[in-house]
Amino acid sequence: MKTNFKIIHGDITKVKVDAIVNAANTSLLGGGGVDGAIHRAGGPEILEDCRKIIAKQGGCKVGQAVITTGGLLPASYVIHTVGPVWNGGANKETERLANCYKNSLELAVSYNCTSIAFPNISTGIYKFPKELAANIAIKTVFEFINQNSTLETIVFVCFDLENMKHIEQQFELIKSSENI
Repeated sequence: MKTNFKIIHGDITKVKVDAIVNAANTSLLGGGGVDGAIHRAGGPEILEDCRKIIAKQGGCKVGQAVITTGGLLPASYVIHTVGPVWNGGANKETERLANCYKNSLELAVSYNCTSIAFPNISTGIYKFPKELAANIAIKTVFEFINQNSTLETIVFVCFDLENMKHIEQQFELIKSSENI
C-alpha cells in the first residue's frame, strides 16, 4: 500500500484524520501553542484522559507518546508526545525528536489508525532549529513507513510558513532519493 502525504498550512485542530499529534509538555495538562489549542478545541474529555494517564504513570517523558480520546476534535484520537527543548544539540535532542515521531506512529498503528497529522514538534517555544526539525520529521516518518505500510495518509500541518517551507524541502529531498 502506498502512503499518501500532505503538507498543509493551517490549524491541526481542524484536520479530519484518525489521530492528530499534540506537541505536549511532560505534565500533559495543556499549555501554550498547539498543546493549548488542542486542549481548548477538544474539550474536557482530553484533559480527563490525560489525568488518568498521569495517575497511572506520572505524565509523559521527552520522546515518549501517550494517546487519549479526540474529544470534540474531528480526529478520533490525540497522540501526545513531548518534544525536546533545544540546548545546542549536545543533549540527544535529535534522537529524542526522532523518538517523538516514531513513538507517535507506533501508537497510531497499534490503535488501527490509517491517518495521522503531525504539527512541527519542538520548533516553537522549545526553539528546535526548524530546518533540522523538518529533516528529522521527514526522515523518521519515511523510515517508519518503509517498515510499516498500514498508514494510508500522513499529514504535516504547519502553523507557520517557515516550517512549511522546510517540511516541503525535506520531503522533496527524500522523495527524490527514494523514487517515490
